[in-house]
Amino acid sequence: MANQSPALRHRARMLAERTAGAAAPQGVTTGTAYELMLYKLADDRRRLKSIQSVERKIEVKATLLPDYAQWIDGVLAGGKGAQDDVFASLLVWHIDTGEYERALVMAAYALEHKFTLPDTYSRDIATLMLDEFAEGYLHGKLASDPQHAAQVLGQVEQLTATSDAPDQARAKLHKAIGLALIAVLDQADDTDIAPALVPQAENAMGQLKRARALSESCGVKKDMERLERRIKRAAGST
Repeated sequence: MANQSPALRHRARMLAERTAGAAAPQGVTTGTAYELMLYKLADDRRRLKSIQSVERKIEVKATLLPDYAQWIDGVLAGGKGAQDDVFASLLVWHIDTGEYERALVMAAYALEHKFTLPDTYSRDIATLMLDEFAEGYLHGKLASDPQHAAQVLGQVEQLTATSDAPDQARAKLHKAIGLALIAVLDQADDTDIAPALVPQAENAMGQLKRARALSESCGVKKDMERLERRIKRAAGST
């Protein structure tokens, strides 16, 4: 499907848009095109289930995602909010493969319309977003560009702000945002904080404090102590 001609891709997108648009808000997506996508997803899941390596599973998911691009585009363009298990599952796949920008767009739609994940998933979308994006930074997948990471994580914070989620998951996100902001400070200077960057340092401290308030075991105490010393030095230099 990824190798389709532009005309066929356009047709697939229009079909997805019409299918998504025909379903009532808060209803369930139906129709032949949707059933075919469900069948393809089930087939691809069987393929993934036969792979033992998590790393290899992620690699295969990345090769499969282009096959679903027109469906996702059609839902985003024409959908009225009906539950779509294909779309919800692919949201998870985009996070798994590090396609964070696309995942944020999909998550905004899914959270707005109160999507649920299929029964094969144990978490709801908000909790999954908090967990997986935070871990993406804490485990290095988002860490190469701290400024960008802080922006992405901030978007997750905004998207999930009104959602009910476990305190530990939300604490993990605040920790990741705080550490990303500290990493941005470190790019400017490894030790001292310039007076102009003190507000950013205080913002990072606020994130770490919020993380610790939600979960004392989240592991930010030492980071807070180091950052506090740096802020005091910066304040003393003004």
